[in-house]
Amino acid sequence: MYGETLEIPCNIGAIKEEDVLITKWKYDKGEGLAGDLLVKQKSQNVVDSATDEYKGRVSMGANSNLLLSEARLSDQRTFTCMVVASQDIREYPVNVAIYKMPAALEISEKAEELEIGKLTKLGKCVAADANPAANITWLKNNKPLVADEKGISIQASVMVDPVTGLSTTTSSLEYAAEKEDTDAQFTCSTQHTEGAALVSSPVTFTITYSPENIVLQVISQGPLVEGDNVTMKCIADGNPPPTSFNFHLMETMVRVDDSDTYTITNVSRDATGEYKCSLIDNPSLEASVDVKVNYLDINLSPSGSIVKSAGSALNLSLQIDASGKSKVSWTKDNVKLDKEPIFRKLTYSDSGRYECQVTMEQLSRKASFELLVEGAPVIRQLSKQRGEDGQHKVLICEAEGFPKPAVSWSINGTSPVESPFINGKITHKITVVPSANLTVSCTVTNKFGMDTRAINVSSCKYKCSGKNNYSDQTKLVVGIVVGLLIATMIVGLAYWVYMKKSKQGSWKTGEKENGSSEEEKKLEEKVEENSQKAEV
Repeated sequence: MYGETLEIPCNIGAIKEEDVLITKWKYDKGEGLAGDLLVKQKSQNVVDSATDEYKGRVSMGANSNLLLSEARLSDQRTFTCMVVASQDIREYPVNVAIYKMPAALEISEKAEELEIGKLTKLGKCVAADANPAANITWLKNNKPLVADEKGISIQASVMVDPVTGLSTTTSSLEYAAEKEDTDAQFTCSTQHTEGAALVSSPVTFTITYSPENIVLQVISQGPLVEGDNVTMKCIADGNPPPTSFNFHLMETMVRVDDSDTYTITNVSRDATGEYKCSLIDNPSLEASVDVKVNYLDINLSPSGSIVKSAGSALNLSLQIDASGKSKVSWTKDNVKLDKEPIFRKLTYSDSGRYECQVTMEQLSRKASFELLVEGAPVIRQLSKQRGEDGQHKVLICEAEGFPKPAVSWSINGTSPVESPFINGKITHKITVVPSANLTVSCTVTNKFGMDTRAINVSSCKYKCSGKNNYSDQTKLVVGIVVGLLIATMIVGLAYWVYMKKSKQGSWKTGEKENGSSEEEKKLEEKVEENSQKAEV
């Protein structure tokens, strides 16, 4: 490279160092003449015989290589290393080429602005002091421009410095701009043979043209709803862009100077419609947009606090007035319901807080009512269970009603247990030790009325096992019936054996059959009597 120290190799190891007697460097002066540079004999110092431009610039390095400082273009010639050995003399010529990168590239003589369709000198790019001479390429947005003599014209020239021999390349670009060239970046670059590419700083140009298209935009964070502010923006593609517009708001026109936007505050559903904007100096160039203001109104009937009697019906009515398709969801006491509640016959479990939510896109409305079902209490079930020790009876009274019914018994009991009052239901338990068979009644009352139900409770004089109400009596009856059945089977078997023997004896002995008939009759009567007892 230009200006650096150049190292020129000698024999590249073709002759061993210990066999070398003399090493001599010389160069081609031209016209068949050679100039001496350095000589070194074995076991002696190097002798510098250089003159003129090489005096003081040459030295010998390792492996007898020639070191040439401050490389110049004039050093582009042939240097020869002559090696004398004991039985041989060889020469190793080396051709030298010197390269130099150009200085930094810059675009100068830039145009103030570019007009669409008009060929205009965009600028000049210079690559100074290079070897070999640089080739300059123009680029737009990093893509090379190719001269076509219509919209792109490139003129290049090269000048050589008579002293240094370095070349300076100058390239001029004429360009017919297009609308898309607004904000386009133009650069020039060069790729040197021995180095990285150089690229100039990018430049942009103002592209002037008249408006051809216009667009009206609605600026909003989402779908417009009643109460929002809506801003409209008019955009034209001219350069410089227009700054004043006419906004057509339904049946009204508003002129706006030095701004491309207009805002309508607190819009209502009546603001839905077509809006336009146009250029003040060219009203025929206009744009339009449809504006939709979304709304959602709901009306739930009934609402508030509702008190109804059990067994009656409640008719719900939900009216929706919306600008689009909506969705409805229901909850009871904050628990989601699968469908809309229907109350054809109210029960106490229907009591609670109901809420409906209607949604349409980003809009949401809620409505609710509190339902209270009340009525006279009703005993749903009165039952009994045997205690774990077999001596106690547990009486259970299950009732519904609202307000909470009071529970009373016709007999005193112990260990009363009352369940929580949930959904109008209550369960009351008492434990009794009956000494005799008796009838016990449960009575439930609230401000709307009362209900009573009775149940028979038998005594348990002896310890019973089992927990159902009739285990002792059932076991006794079952035992009697089983005993009678077994007795009947035994008598029947005996009768069958007797008859069989009787028939065999009559056939064998010829006895009268009258006596056998009478005995058979008596046995049949006995069997029938036992059967009747078994059935009882």
